[in-house]
Order: sequence, then C-alpha cells, then structure tokens
Amino acid sequence: MGGCTTGTCNRSQRRRIQYVVTIVPTSHAEDQALVDAVLSGSPGAFERLVREYQKLCWHVIHRMVRHTEDTQDLCQETFLRVYQYLHQYRNESALKSWIAQVAYSVAKRHLERKRIPLAEPSADGEGLSPLDRVSHDFDIEAASIVSQSADYLHEAVDCLPPLQRTILTLYHLDEMPIAEIATITGLAEGTIKSHLFRSRKQLREALNDRMGVAA
Repeated sequence: MGGCTTGTCNRSQRRRIQYVVTIVPTSHAEDQALVDAVLSGSPGAFERLVREYQKLCWHVIHRMVRHTEDTQDLCQETFLRVYQYLHQYRNESALKSWIAQVAYSVAKRHLERKRIPLAEPSADGEGLSPLDRVSHDFDIEAASIVSQSADYLHEAVDCLPPLQRTILTLYHLDEMPIAEIATITGLAEGTIKSHLFRSRKQLREALNDRMGVAA
C-alpha cells in the first residue's frame, strides 16, 4: 500500500515539519462516492484516498508522537485500519474527520503503549467554568511575525504535551472548528476549550521568557 512512504511523507523529514495542512474541501456526496468506489474494489480508488489524506494523517500523527520513523509506521497502520473499517463510515461527518479520528486513535494507543502522558494533569480538573469561553486574544501568527525567528514559537509548541500540541495546531493553524476536533479526539467540546486555554497560557509564558512577548 505504501501510503506514507511516498515522497509526500518523506519530505516531512526536512528540518522543519510544516504545521498547516491544506486539503481541498469535499462534499459529503464526493466523500461517499470515494468510499463506495473503494468498497466496490474500483481500480485505483484506495490509492486515491491515500493520496488525498496522507498529509492529514502524517500531520495528526507526527504532532502526537514527534518521531519520523514511528510516524511512518503509524501512517501505514492508520490506512490499514481505514481499509479494514471503511465499511463503518456512515457519512455523518466529513471523510477527512473520520480518517483523522482513526489517525489520532492509532497515535494515542502508541503513546499509551510507551506510557507517554497525553496531557499534563490539570490541578483544577476538567470543569473549569472560565474555560467555557475560549479567548482569542493570543494570536499565534502575530507572535510569529513580531518574533525575530519563528523557531521560538515552533519550539514552544513542540514542548507542549502531545494532546495539547495536537489540539492547538488543529484549531489555530489548520483552522478546524472545536466541534470537529471533538469528533476527531473523542473529547467533549468543553475539554477541548480547556486544553486550548492551558496551551495558550503555556505559550504566552514560554514566549515571554524567550522573547519578552507580553502575556
């Protein structure tokens, strides 16, 4: 199958992993047509599915595990699972969300097997009432522009726990809505907001220490 050993994924071994994933939006009808083609054994249909979603798969998994060889193996595992369970896709959400959910689940199990914490424990629990309103006052892109080097920002993001790093980049850089991130991760929307709040706080503190960016 070789979904994530193609040139597309190999390019991710360069010095910097690009955070933004650009995927041409598809309608549910197009999604279902592709799924039907794969399930019916149409020649080249599954290869087309892999081509369209291997970047998304790579980015979701690499944000979690931060290891190139593991990411390649887990991409392979993800598309094997997609192939095995595609008949369960019900077109209730976008196909990209369903595939991202599979990728996230594979990466999550990988981290759990290695006993790597997904997120930092919250001292105040999941039910923080102030976090129901997600603040947008911290602009990641603006912080990159005003910094002498975007490397500071990338380093700060990379230092976040796997779950918070993934949620933050899906929301701010891939511009996924909270509801879609909740679908991918299986977490409640309020929990997504909590992680975003804590991630922004950690980034503000890290950038303030490194560059003097006001919190």
